[in-house]
This record gives sequence, structure tokens and C-alpha cells, in this order.
Amino acid sequence: MTVEPRDIALQHLYEAEQRKSDHVDIDTVSTKANRIIQGVLEHKADLDRSIEQASEHWSLERMPPVDRTVLRIGLYELRYEQDVPQAVIVSEAVRLAKTYSTERSGAFVNGVLGHLARAERSAEE
Repeated sequence: MTVEPRDIALQHLYEAEQRKSDHVDIDTVSTKANRIIQGVLEHKADLDRSIEQASEHWSLERMPPVDRTVLRIGLYELRYEQDVPQAVIVSEAVRLAKTYSTERSGAFVNGVLGHLARAERSAEE
């Protein structure tokens, strides 16, 4: 079974957050996973501001850490991976949340990232 680049990026970014570090060992990851990891770390403060604005009544600190990381990955892809379709980004983020987080995380991530997707890529449609 092949592990997808987004899964790898999530694992590395989650681990870095738990260590309270922005250092991630990317020597053994694919190019796509590396691009996501580096992009999220580079734009983290801006991504976090946008996520917090879009998630009504939920501060970043209240979110489960996996959900926070999934949302960062999804928003990074929406902004900086323009060749990836919006529906794929949202679908993959929901899959990650359902796989690695709480029972309700899929719906939460879908709602927040859906809101962000409409704001970020409204010009596409």
C-alpha cells in the first residue's frame, strides 16, 4: 500500500507541531510532500489567520491538532497549487480528517475548507 504525499505531509507537519518546532526532516519524502511541507511552514502565520477567520467560534487553539494541520495543508494547496482542482483538495482534506482525527472532523474540515475554497478560488468558476 502506497502512502499518499498529503498523508506524509500531515504526519511530518503534525509531528513538528507537537514538538513545537518548524524543523521537518524532509530527506526521505517525495517532491510533492516536500513542497506541501515547506509551503505550509513558509506561509503558516498567514494560513492560520485565514483559517481562524473562516472558522466561526473556533480559535486555532480549540481545534484538534490534526484538523488544524489538515486545514493548513488544504488552504496552502488552494492558494499555491493552482493546478490541483478545488474539489480534489477539499475531498482529500476531508479524507485526511476522517482517517486521522475525530469522528466529527470530516464535517468540520469540509465546512471550513469549503468556505475558504469559495473565497480563494471564486474567480475560477
